[in-house]
Amino acid sequence: MAFAFGDHVLDVDRRELRRGGAPVALEPQVFDLLVYLVRNRGRVVSKDDLIEAIWGGRIVSESAVTTGMNAARKAIGDTGAAQQVIRTIPRKGVRFIAEVREDGAPGPGERAAVAAETMPLALPDKPSIAVLPFANMSSDPEQEFFADGIAEDIITALSRYPSLFVIARNSCFTYKGRAVDVKQVGRELGVRYVLEGSLRKSGNRIRVTAQLVEARTGNHAWAERYDRDLADIFAVQDEITDAVTIAIAPAIAGAERQRAMRQPPGSLDAWGAYQQGLWHLGNASAGDNMRAQLCFRDAIACDPNFAGGYSGLAVALWQAAILLQQMPLHQALDTALELSRQAVALDAGDAEAHACLSVGRTYVADYEGALVEARQALAMSPNLASAHHALATALIYSGNPAAGIAALKAAVRLDPREPKWAWPMDRIALAYYYDGDYAAAVAEARRVIRSNPDFPHIYRWLAAALAQLGHAEEARQALEHLVAIAPASLDVFVRHRFPAHRPEDYGHMLEGLWKAGWDG
Repeated sequence: MAFAFGDHVLDVDRRELRRGGAPVALEPQVFDLLVYLVRNRGRVVSKDDLIEAIWGGRIVSESAVTTGMNAARKAIGDTGAAQQVIRTIPRKGVRFIAEVREDGAPGPGERAAVAAETMPLALPDKPSIAVLPFANMSSDPEQEFFADGIAEDIITALSRYPSLFVIARNSCFTYKGRAVDVKQVGRELGVRYVLEGSLRKSGNRIRVTAQLVEARTGNHAWAERYDRDLADIFAVQDEITDAVTIAIAPAIAGAERQRAMRQPPGSLDAWGAYQQGLWHLGNASAGDNMRAQLCFRDAIACDPNFAGGYSGLAVALWQAAILLQQMPLHQALDTALELSRQAVALDAGDAEAHACLSVGRTYVADYEGALVEARQALAMSPNLASAHHALATALIYSGNPAAGIAALKAAVRLDPREPKWAWPMDRIALAYYYDGDYAAAVAEARRVIRSNPDFPHIYRWLAAALAQLGHAEEARQALEHLVAIAPASLDVFVRHRFPAHRPEDYGHMLEGLWKAGWDG
């Protein structure tokens, strides 16, 4: 879909603004602002509308909105004085007033070209990927087996991810030695993503490059280069395979969420609604959480047998109760646990559903059941970050914090760009506190606060750990900050015991908070 106005074209699929055919440099947030204004050109858009749509409902200054609007006007050659494209309506908002032509269909020439090609395979209902044979760019023909081995191992490793549809090795290797267009590969194999790479050897050093491409558009979703010594060629092959695999799954997840957010609501299927739900869930605001719940309910309505809709809704309910205090805790835990059970019942082979059920069991103190579900998820999909997170959660709350820390660090390594990054880091701080390593708990808490200063739970562990170390004044300040930003969380986690906490761990936490000055 593209919108044309004046001599500009706003290409939504490519996320590109062009003026007279030439691309215009644009910040992603400003691009989103323009798209929102164009799509809502039939009405006046208020400042609150913009904050909700572009900033996810977060509290931002009026100057931030003004700066974004000025940047949008500058990009399209408009000004606040001329207002030929974006008009300010005093005390109401702004409206996109230029005449817009929508162009979402191919022209006659493009239709003829498409008709002349082989009909493409239908895309699966989840992200699909083909891993092409890596090209041997070195002068050493013996490196061919090394390049092939990397591609084969990546195919095997990606096949363990339940959320991916991975084309088998035999089909992928029919392209070996051929100069191919990824768009053609996407059509012929029926995949949305193509991974291609190359290998070059020089002396005792080897360089492997890999790039993940969205087949339909040709856009790069991810790229990386790996330089290694060839001391042990098989160890190097394993290392590069692991590194590429670990990077690809989060890259695809991010690309899928961006793609889903570009789809108009009327075109969403269960998978699209699920991906939009994940996007809103990652923003972790009250408004986004409500929208996430609606998206997951839409996914269930579209396909009652789609396990992802149930597990996604379960996570949204946990977030609503635990982080946002939008609903009673026990109601959320009971409902989410039932949703998790439904997800596993619908698809017993879905490792993500088992990971979700593991978390649900931990939250109601069924530690043995939680460990069983987490280990089953990891047996199915060893590289699934959410399964490592589930295992860590069960270990920490059941009294094995040291093992839980190791599992959490594995989860963070597998998904380093997880939008809700503060959650696992908060659990690491919690685990260090339970293990009596108060200095490490303080260090982890401060690390979270540097990038997520509004994440409330971390201040509880910071205050308790500082108090245990004898830093009374700093502990008191951390506790006062928690009271200021999230007073309701104190009812859920301090005045009352969260069901997942063992009584002795709850008492340990209270001891630290009392030393910090808590008297509630």
